[in-house]
Amino acid sequence: MENIDDFSPEKVSGPPAPPTPPPVKSMDLFMQRSNSFVSKATRDSWDRMFDEAHGADVLIHTVDNGLIYAHSNVIGMASDVIRGMMKQHKRKSHRKSISILGVPHDAVRVFIRFLYSSCYEKQDMEDFAMHLLVLSHVYVVPHLKRVCESEFEKILLNKENVIDVFQLALLCDAPRLGLLCHRMILKNFEEVSTSEGWQAMKESHPRLQKELLRSVAYELNSLKQRNRKQKEIQTYTQLYEAMEAFVHICRDGCREIGPTKTETPHVSCGFQACNGLEQLLKHLAGCKLRSIPGGCSRCKRMWQLLELHSRICLDSEQCKVPLCSSLKERMKTQSRKDEKRWKLLVKNVLSTKRIGGSPFFLQAIDVTL
Repeated sequence: MENIDDFSPEKVSGPPAPPTPPPVKSMDLFMQRSNSFVSKATRDSWDRMFDEAHGADVLIHTVDNGLIYAHSNVIGMASDVIRGMMKQHKRKSHRKSISILGVPHDAVRVFIRFLYSSCYEKQDMEDFAMHLLVLSHVYVVPHLKRVCESEFEKILLNKENVIDVFQLALLCDAPRLGLLCHRMILKNFEEVSTSEGWQAMKESHPRLQKELLRSVAYELNSLKQRNRKQKEIQTYTQLYEAMEAFVHICRDGCREIGPTKTETPHVSCGFQACNGLEQLLKHLAGCKLRSIPGGCSRCKRMWQLLELHSRICLDSEQCKVPLCSSLKERMKTQSRKDEKRWKLLVKNVLSTKRIGGSPFFLQAIDVTL
């Protein structure tokens, strides 16, 4: 069996998750007995064959001197590994003998019963899912492995056992289950890191613990970057909408400002930024602090919005937005550093909506001209 230190979370989380197991068809009988497609009479025959061990020719040794009787033809057809083990038995007695150790006796019994009928009891799966996953990997029973993975994915995986299941998934070549565990660990790291499984892994496999800590740090950093990017996009979107509202107010009029004022000042229009911009324009017109050194923060914000519009507008000569042409002339005297910063801002604002051609706010030109 592979050394668990040869695995890392990146190997699990790198490629996309394998597809979910296919839906169970009539020929796939690895189901709970209560839901099996096989008739009750057939299941009863399998149970009697296993329980009564009539004609059994294989003796399976388990932990604590446990014994299980089985039929070589049945378990040999279900597992090539077990068939090979039986071939290595050189005694001439009518019964062959193999050993399945390292897991509880009852787990081995559930495993062998599954080889007969491909069915299982719900409680047995809940009690021995981890052991059955190991047995399915060691003795190459792929359909049992799919059952175990599916049960963990649906109901059995939780914050208490996720570390143990994650380590088993790495050892048992179950990449989808490993990826699911890895995601749960990252999502619930604070709780998982206090579990008994985490403490045991810290002592037995410190390298894997370091890899998980590295994954957590990477995920947190990625989350911060995504949040920062989202906030930037939100800011550029708001600026985009403000530029549209600017043109709307100065060219068409809205509420209390513009060429044509509405009769109902509080009626809402299609531009969400209108109300805030109207308040800023009214403040700018009457502010007494704008000419004082240090100035007014609201006025500075208004001047910045006006300059942003002038840098976007294509035809300042016919534009109705105040100071559009004057601010465009002032650009020529700005430093290269300021010019570079403004160009980047304009680029980000225009790319926010991924527009094609000239958007509404590019030209604040009176349509009657």
